[in-house]
Parts: sequence; structure tokens; C-alpha cells
Amino acid sequence: MLFERDGTLIRDVSCNGDPAMVQPAGGIRAALALLRAAGVALGVVSNQPGVARGQIGREQVEAVQSRTEALLGPFDLWAVCPHGPHDGCGCRMPGAVLVAEACRALDLAPPLVTVIAGRSAAIEAALSAGAHAIRVPEPDLPAVGPCPPCTLSACRTAECPEAAAELLLTR
Repeated sequence: MLFERDGTLIRDVSCNGDPAMVQPAGGIRAALALLRAAGVALGVVSNQPGVARGQIGREQVEAVQSRTEALLGPFDLWAVCPHGPHDGCGCRMPGAVLVAEACRALDLAPPLVTVIAGRSAAIEAALSAGAHAIRVPEPDLPAVGPCPPCTLSACRTAECPEAAAELLLTR
């Protein structure tokens, strides 16, 4: 199981390099508790273009990761793309490389992995890598209606991270 970091796992703070600003996203603790109780390997995927722009350093990204683990518990893997949207790298989502590499690092075939995310880039990356995806609305944004349905054929939707975890465990 892979979570998109910003907006799904923790509240989205643009180019966050400050561990003091890390706050768990709504509903994530219950989702993680369900998945950990079931023995599911947990990882995180994240685009961090602020590194490429010089707004934050890799050590700040790692400090945010450490704070996230202090608040939410350990993760088996952190997969981060430090490139900007115009760098032409293969690991930046919506490309498949970051998710595929995360699957390899977890020693799981992509069809056995699900990415829980709110943004289309992470959903597309999951599906392109051959993994599954569950779209959840970003819980910290004002509700303006239901989460838009996924337009990609293999994507499912859930109302919150906990419902996504339940969906994953019952599939």
C-alpha cells in the first residue's frame, strides 16, 4: 500500500520543509491502524519540486518524513521525486517510475499494490505502473461536492482514507 504524501497522508503545505508544520490529514490515523493491524506494508510516494527549485533541501524533506513518522508511526518506504515539472525525469508522477520503484523496494509486484491518493498525478502513476488506485478527496479542502469520479478505468473512489483502507482490505 502506498500513500500520496501531501493532502492524503499529511496536510498539504506547499514546499513544506518545516517539521513543525506537519499535521496528519483527516482520517489517516484510522486508515493506518486498520492496515497495520492487517499486516500491510506501507509506503509513501511524493513529488517534491521545491527541492529542484531550491526552496527546500533534501534534508528538510527527510525532516518532514521523520516528523510524519513520529506522528503516524513508521513506514516501510519513502519514495520521493526531487525534480521539477520541467526537468524531464522519469520518476516524477504522473510517470510510472516512482510507483514501480516503490513496488520493487517493497518486493511486491505492482498488481499487488494500491496507491491511495487525491491527485490525478499519483492515480495516473499507479495505473501506469500496473498498480491499483483508490482516489480519496483531500480531507482538508472545503467540501464542494463529492470527490470527482476517476476517469481511469481501474481507479476506485472512497470518501476518506479509512474507507479506502476498508475497501482495500475487502477486495
